[in-house]
Amino acid sequence: MLSPEVRNSAARSVLCWLATVDENGQPNVSPKEIFAAFDAEHLVIANIASPTSVRNLAVNPLVCVSFVDVFVQKGFKVTGEARNVPRQDADFAYWAAPLEAKAGPRFSMHSVILVLAKAIEPILAPSYRLYAAETTEQSQVASAMRAYGVQPARDDG
Repeated sequence: MLSPEVRNSAARSVLCWLATVDENGQPNVSPKEIFAAFDAEHLVIANIASPTSVRNLAVNPLVCVSFVDVFVQKGFKVTGEARNVPRQDADFAYWAAPLEAKAGPRFSMHSVILVLAKAIEPILAPSYRLYAAETTEQSQVASAMRAYGVQPARDDG
């Protein structure tokens, strides 16, 4: 389900957005800085400061996770079911391994939010559809760099 293209997109994205729903049907969307595509079926997200997300998962495991490369303006929406894996669980270290490598000593994880992917849809900036003949990844990157006021990294290597 999580193809190499989806996994590469997740690796290039700085944040993902986790959507959960509480017992009253109230949605909650929150950014997650430490996340990874674990394998072909699972995303793992570090619970660093996510009490609302964890509380919502206890009453409703259905989630949506999205991530977008802000320069290329493409990404994916993953819907599925999630569960919270607390630090004291026997399988915590297994699921947390790629997250701890990213978090290092800077962030302490309370648990891992484990997402089993059920469906995946691409996310594309409207320009790719509305102006398909003239929109390329390179033109989107150039536009984003102008909007954010950044320049490509120099290769001094």
